[in-house]
Amino acid sequence: MYISMNWINEFTDLSGINLKDLINHFTLSTAEVEDIYEYGKNIRGVVVGKIVEINDHPNSKKLHLVKVDIGSEIVDCVCGAPNVFVGAVVPFATLGGQVGDLEIKEAKIAGEISHGMCCSEKELGISDDHSGLMILDDIYPLGTDIKTFMQLEDTIFEVDNKSLTNRPDLWGHYGIAREISVLTKRPLKPLDVVNTSVYKDLPEIDVKVEDTEKAFRYSCITVSNVTKKKSPINMRIRLTYCGMRPINLLADLTNYLMMELGQPMHAFDHGKVSKIRVKTYPEIVDFKTLDGVERTVDTDTLLICDEKEPVAIAGIMGGELSEITDDTTSLLLESANFDATSVRKSATRLGLRTDASSRYEKTLDPELTIPAIERFLKLLMDIDPEVKVTSSLTDCYVKKYDTITIDFDKAFVDKYTGIDISSDQIEETLIALGFKVTRKQDVFRVIVPSWRATKDVTMKADIIEEITRIYGYDNFTIKSTKSFLTPVRHSVERENEYRIKQMLTERYAMNEVHSYIWYESKMNKELGIITEPNIRIINSVTAENDTIRSTMIPSLLGFVAKNADASPEMRMYEIGRVADGLRSDGLCNERKRLGIVIASKKLSDKEVYFKCKEILEQLMQAIKNVIPTFTGKEELAKYNYVHPVNSAAVLLQGKEIGYFSVLNPRIKNRIDKKLNVAFAEIDIETMETVAAEPLRYAEVSKYPGVTIDLSLLVDKTLRYENIVEYVSEYSCQFLKSFHLVDIFEDEKLLPGKKSLTVRFEFVSMERTLEGQEISTMVDELLAVLGKHGIELRK
Repeated sequence: MYISMNWINEFTDLSGINLKDLINHFTLSTAEVEDIYEYGKNIRGVVVGKIVEINDHPNSKKLHLVKVDIGSEIVDCVCGAPNVFVGAVVPFATLGGQVGDLEIKEAKIAGEISHGMCCSEKELGISDDHSGLMILDDIYPLGTDIKTFMQLEDTIFEVDNKSLTNRPDLWGHYGIAREISVLTKRPLKPLDVVNTSVYKDLPEIDVKVEDTEKAFRYSCITVSNVTKKKSPINMRIRLTYCGMRPINLLADLTNYLMMELGQPMHAFDHGKVSKIRVKTYPEIVDFKTLDGVERTVDTDTLLICDEKEPVAIAGIMGGELSEITDDTTSLLLESANFDATSVRKSATRLGLRTDASSRYEKTLDPELTIPAIERFLKLLMDIDPEVKVTSSLTDCYVKKYDTITIDFDKAFVDKYTGIDISSDQIEETLIALGFKVTRKQDVFRVIVPSWRATKDVTMKADIIEEITRIYGYDNFTIKSTKSFLTPVRHSVERENEYRIKQMLTERYAMNEVHSYIWYESKMNKELGIITEPNIRIINSVTAENDTIRSTMIPSLLGFVAKNADASPEMRMYEIGRVADGLRSDGLCNERKRLGIVIASKKLSDKEVYFKCKEILEQLMQAIKNVIPTFTGKEELAKYNYVHPVNSAAVLLQGKEIGYFSVLNPRIKNRIDKKLNVAFAEIDIETMETVAAEPLRYAEVSKYPGVTIDLSLLVDKTLRYENIVEYVSEYSCQFLKSFHLVDIFEDEKLLPGKKSLTVRFEFVSMERTLEGQEISTMVDELLAVLGKHGIELRK
């Protein structure tokens, strides 16, 4: 955004101030300035001239020989402008003068000598109009330097828009002037406005705000007998310097007010628009905007309508059919306030961002609508004194922001700034910024002004920022602060999460991924994954992704599908959130889950399955010092990506904490037939309800132990956990440990049976065991197992 210092000077006196130093101060205290531009200093020696004679150029059909009266003399000049005529008053650059980069010297043009130059607006740098000479009003003495009545010299600084995102009050020159008045400690002049209450007895305009969620306030008034068509030169100069293109008086005035107060306005031709309805349309409509483009407007976009049809897209752009033209003599002036989110979404959907929408998106102060109208009327009446106001001010104020009151004391300011700012200075600063301050000794109560209360100043910390930025961050003394520091103690749950991540990353070379909390419906559909109905998001940015996930596995399988062609081996995990329906209080039942996926083209289904089981066992043993157990669970069949057989619930101390499985073949075939996938999902919060077992230490024997592998022939339905139970029946002081080594199944060799290879370790703390002792203990163990129908495979 471009800011004119001439404009600022209208509201606060800048005389005697170094402008570049002031702009630098503004950067340090308020918003970042990107650049500074000096305009008009390259214009000199340009005076008021009057064309008194025109003759044809002997060597050119397009050029003319003109005589220009500049007061002190009549000068010969060659001119090619198509609008030249006798009596025209124009800016004339005299010999020795300068226009932009051009030094004015005597020149021969097509064989004729020219002693100066008649200028267009573009040559003077005040507009893009190069169609002809700039025609001046015949009110200035000939020979007058145009800088005496044209504000050509100006300092413009460009503010970074991003730094104003939370400051809607700074999107106009008056808001900037308020800041500068505080920085310079010079008073801010009130706006010169028309008091619209004098028109209260005039007829009201028929206005109805039908959508009170998207429109907060709609103010309007009608004016007739507009005779002037062109804006004053200095208004056009300011608009040009600030990046706006002058159009006509009424359009320029609305743009001028937007640049001055930050309040967008729109002028309708009153002959075409007499009634206003602020609403969304019941069906999709095609609407041609002022830029001549026909746009499709949906049913969620707020429109300004007359009795029959839309005339403007609220907060964005007016319509072509109701625009102000050179024939317009009466207008209906709109000054409104719309919901910021609604304007932003509508502008995005339409692909149409304007100066007006960019301001509405920042959450404007609704109290601005009437001052903007009153200021508009004042400027219009000064330019065109014959205009008449033909209605009372109609104001539909449907939604007001709450008044924000903040209490604090000087001790709070001292604590957070680390410096001693006096109570008087605190009060003076806040009052200058527009806050209403009540003070009792060092205790303050402030009421936030409406232009700062829409989204900016809401709590005590914001008040600290206001005080310190005006005090000057560069005035702070650099010193160490004295604060009582206490260490942040991480919870056990947080420590466990870190240990899980560290273990999965370092020991198992797994990659951590992050996914969205909603289902990616398109991806799930492509993979054939069916998810359960769950909580849905209202007004989701992407309509198809509007369901909050209740399980993490579809998200992780989506990552596998996206990378299946790029990598034959994948291991990934995520600790993220899901929502398991609603709680009794109506809020989401949010759960934290651990998701694990192993995908491989080298390992078999069985191998990735048991690798996943191994990881779960190692995790639980490391975190809880408990080895989990696994059991079949029919309820897992509700997930169509879970294998109907090769899946199991994970239990910790008898409490179910999750499940693991290989991928259902139907889903696997859609991803990659050669890619074998296993996955697990653990409910972190349920896992944390299980208390960790204490670590038990045992002395290590100094004598060698003996390991014996026994291949046990068991029924096919028997589980290894049953073996564990049976072995516990054998009481032997030398049996230190045992674990499963392998499972062998072959229906032809072992019909109805399977072979489990279990490794047993025997050790003594006092001596080396002899072979006969080992044989005896093995026989005793087999005898115990034999009672349960388990025999040694031969």
